This record gives sequence, structure tokens and C-alpha cells, in this order.
Amino acid sequence: MLVDSHCHLDFPDFEEERDAVVARARAAGVRTLVTISTRVRQFDRLRRIVDAYDDVWCSVGTHPHNAAEEADISVQELIRLSQEPKVVAIGEAGLDYFYDRSPREVQAAGLRNHIAAARETQLPLVIHARDADEDMEAILREETGQGPFPFILHCFSSGAALAKAGVELGGYISFSGILTFKKSDALRAIAADTPLDRLLVETDAPFLSPQPYRGQRNEPSYVTNTAKVLADVHALSPEAMADLTTENFFRLFTKCRKPAQAS
Repeated sequence: MLVDSHCHLDFPDFEEERDAVVARARAAGVRTLVTISTRVRQFDRLRRIVDAYDDVWCSVGTHPHNAAEEADISVQELIRLSQEPKVVAIGEAGLDYFYDRSPREVQAAGLRNHIAAARETQLPLVIHARDADEDMEAILREETGQGPFPFILHCFSSGAALAKAGVELGGYISFSGILTFKKSDALRAIAADTPLDRLLVETDAPFLSPQPYRGQRNEPSYVTNTAKVLADVHALSPEAMADLTTENFFRLFTKCRKPAQAS
């Protein structure tokens, strides 16, 4: 059994074959999927999707690209929507200085609001961090000092210092298909240094397909390829890594119901 802890089933890429995509994930042994919110104002769409599948859950939050668009989303609104039965996380929120599609100060304010919601609900905060290592670490340290909150550094592609800080502050590190790329030796070294009890895997589908699917649209069934490389990095069997990352997922995503054992 595996879990895809981060995908985007509401994106247009899956509109015409969502049922088939979920079925292929199940056939590959991916028994739980979390489809991640990027706009709070599109939450109704996410709700309809997760209600259609017993094994698909969701988050609620505003991606940093959309932080300016949803700057008025309050902590209270995030908390209210998080009470929906199939909402198991807050986010994704964070800092993206690569694209800078929202002003940096607006991204930071949005991130702090999401942290407050995660602290209040104790649902894990899904954090997006790109080219913003120093500011992200500073915010995480400051906010953790005001009270702990569960979090994941998702689709990790930052430096070793941020990974170390994230683990030190109680966070988890989630690896995507980037881990499988030929030029990702530095990232594999970071993965090797990440404690086994803090590892997660994800696709970030439809983006970042792992080898050998690079260049194609990604989908949740491909998380098996990333998990295999992560297993190699830690000198474990694919089965052991699947068990380990699944155990880590359910320890963190406490609201998410474990699927029944396959017969």
C-alpha cells in the first residue's frame, strides 16, 4: 500500500478521465490520495470530487501564486472549512520567489494565516517553498516559537539547511518525482539524511512526472516510481518504504481514515 500525499485531481488535466486515473492508482496499490487546494474560493469543486471517492481526501487553502487574489481569506474561514468531513489538511500555502506571482509580503501574510489555522485545528499544513529557503526557515522558527503546528515541506526541492530545520521543528519532508531525475543527486543526498520517520512521497500530479514518465502528464499511480527511488536511497525494499511512508502519513494526517485491508 502507498499514499499519494499531494496531487491536484481538480485540475483540468484530469477532467475527462478522473475515474480512470483514480482506478489506475488503486490498481498500482495507491490506496489513499489527497487532492490539494490551491484556491479557497474553489473549494466546492474539491468537495464534489472527494465526495465521489471513498479513498480521496482534500485540504483547504490558498497557493502562494494566488495569495494576492485571496488575500482576504481569514483564519476563521480556513478553520470553518477545515471542519468538513473529508478535509484532512490546511494549504497549500507558502513562499514562491521563483515566479513571484503574488507580492512577497502578501505570500508571507497568507502563510502566517494558514499556520494559525493549522495550529488551531492541528491539521497538517502543506507548505510550498521555492527559492525562499531563508525566509521560510525564519517564519517557521518564529511561528513555532508561538506554538507548535504540524506541517509538511511538500515536493521538496530546497536546500539541506531548510530540510534540517523542518525536521528539527517537527515537520515532515515529502519527495516528488524530482527525486528520480538524473541530475537530482543533491536532492537524493538530502533524502538520505532525512530521518525515516519523517519521509513522505507524493506526485504533485499533474506536474513533475518521475522517470521513466518525465515529460508526460503525471498521475497518482506514478508515486510508486518515486517511492522506489526513495527506497534505494535508504537501502530498503520498495515494500518496506511503502509501509514506512504510509505509516508516517497516517501518523501525521490524523483525520484521514485508513482504508480497509485488501483481501
